[in-house]
Amino acid sequence: MSFLLNTHSGIRWLIVIIGVLAIVKFTFGWLRGGKFTGMDRGLSSGFSGLMGLQVLSGVIFLFWTGLTGAGFPALRIEHTVTMLISAVVAHLPMRWREAADRLRFRNILLAIVASLVLVYLGVARLPGGWSR
Repeated sequence: MSFLLNTHSGIRWLIVIIGVLAIVKFTFGWLRGGKFTGMDRGLSSGFSGLMGLQVLSGVIFLFWTGLTGAGFPALRIEHTVTMLISAVVAHLPMRWREAADRLRFRNILLAIVASLVLVYLGVARLPGGWSR
């Protein structure tokens, strides 16, 4: 199970990297009134896809270890719920596919920032937090 935990822990850094890149790109797109391109769609989709993969690996890890002895302490449940909410927020950009480019940049930017704030809080709540 350490492989799954290491994978789950490693994916979070990919999420942070893609999230920061998306924040920079969408901020410039919003403030400069840029055109929403395939790269922007890919960045948004990549972020939400990684969030989905992270939730899947986390839920598998939660149930696998929970049923084999670690149990389901409140901290793990709080982390899971926070991260599920974060993943839902990360998938909100799908709702703005038909929006004007400027509005789309702004809304996706806000969704990614909100999602990353929830990720930060969810990881910080765990024993060891971000230093794991």
